[in-house]
Amino acid sequence: MRARLLPLLVILMAGVLVALGLPLAVALAAGQQQRVVVDRIDDSARFAALAQFVIDSESSGSSGADGRRQTLQLELARYQELYGIRVGVFYRDDNAMARSPGWWQLPPSGEGREAFEAALAGRRSHDPAQVWPWETHGKLLVASPVVLDGDVVAVVATESPTDQMRGRILQGWLLIVAGLAAAMLLAFGAALRLTTWVLKPVRTLDAAAHGIATGRMNSRVAAAGGPPELRRLARSFNEMADNVEEVLEQQRAFVADASHQLRNPLAALLLRIELLALELPEGNEEIASVRTEGKRLAQVLDDLLDLALAEHASAEISLTDIGALTAERVAAWRPFAEEKGVRLTGTGRSAVTGWADPIALSSALDAVIDNALKFTPEGEEVEVSVSGEGRSVLVVVADRGPGLTEEELQRVGDRFWRSGRHQNIKGSGLGLSISRALLAAGGGSLSYEKNLPHGLRVTVSVPRTDPHSV
Repeated sequence: MRARLLPLLVILMAGVLVALGLPLAVALAAGQQQRVVVDRIDDSARFAALAQFVIDSESSGSSGADGRRQTLQLELARYQELYGIRVGVFYRDDNAMARSPGWWQLPPSGEGREAFEAALAGRRSHDPAQVWPWETHGKLLVASPVVLDGDVVAVVATESPTDQMRGRILQGWLLIVAGLAAAMLLAFGAALRLTTWVLKPVRTLDAAAHGIATGRMNSRVAAAGGPPELRRLARSFNEMADNVEEVLEQQRAFVADASHQLRNPLAALLLRIELLALELPEGNEEIASVRTEGKRLAQVLDDLLDLALAEHASAEISLTDIGALTAERVAAWRPFAEEKGVRLTGTGRSAVTGWADPIALSSALDAVIDNALKFTPEGEEVEVSVSGEGRSVLVVVADRGPGLTEEELQRVGDRFWRSGRHQNIKGSGLGLSISRALLAAGGGSLSYEKNLPHGLRVTVSVPRTDPHSV
């Protein structure tokens, strides 16, 4: 769950930081350019004052006009030499009053021409187009009007290189990126802690639910961390698990007590049936049928008691040689198989270890092999194979009997369930249920599938590592 939640939080935080960082970067670039523009406007105002004296002297025919023009030219040349900024004073007809360098002309079109036209109209260049760091050939042209007696008589224009300004913008952007990266790292760390804090009780709850689903009814959740809602959920889960365990315990106790209490009356009833049979002629069919049903009922009660004990008892698991134990059970059942005319073979690995209760596993294998031999016709084969796959050891019992349909595969292993096609075969329908309960107590399981072209495959699975240490 963290693999899905954490990227989502990171993407959201990255989006927020980018949404904050982009306007900040644009504002930084605009601020740097505005500072340069204000400086150029201040410089232009000083040159405009000098140009006013020159124009005033020329209009009055004063003899000092040439000297003032020369002074203006020297000021422009010194300014251009010191700062590397092209500067000039231009009449309305684009002719230069003074300029530095001497060959510089106003651009015939574009933003520079627009700034000149705006200055002729009496407006200063307050908002030229933004110059970005990647515009290596960009120039910043600022124009200010020269006003005499209320009329615009000339324009002071400056054309500034933007290398230093673009460098300052780029340096500011790098600081912003570094700050955003640091903020992103902090946000990632916070998101990691947050998801850990939120999901830890969820993982604990999932582990406890899985434990109960696999038969460890004592699994509980320690409601000590996480959000209040999850702590409340953990407490509710523990209460639910307590109630479920109590109900199951009552059910097991009832089954055990009922089967135990019914055995004595049933034994007495069977004894009276045997005494009654002595008074009847030999071969009486009715008494034989009653005797058979009584024995079947006794077997059902014994199986019920075994099932209650299997579900109640805790497994004493240990590291077991599953291959050797399986081979032993195959050898024990082979005489019965030969008596039925069925071939019982053992294949697969002869030595593979897993964690299981040897007694419970032996009982489960006996039930599965017995079930396979019951339904396998004479001349066919039952194969028992052992293999280790991943974290489990698998014992597969494959028979060549009639098999089960897809619908029947969904129900096989349920208590008292038997296929309608096999009702005439001896059994109570509890053998596989008991086997499943015995295996589940030690972390094992039973699964069923078709054995093509016909038959049933029953897979007994036990863990290769100690399930209690996980």
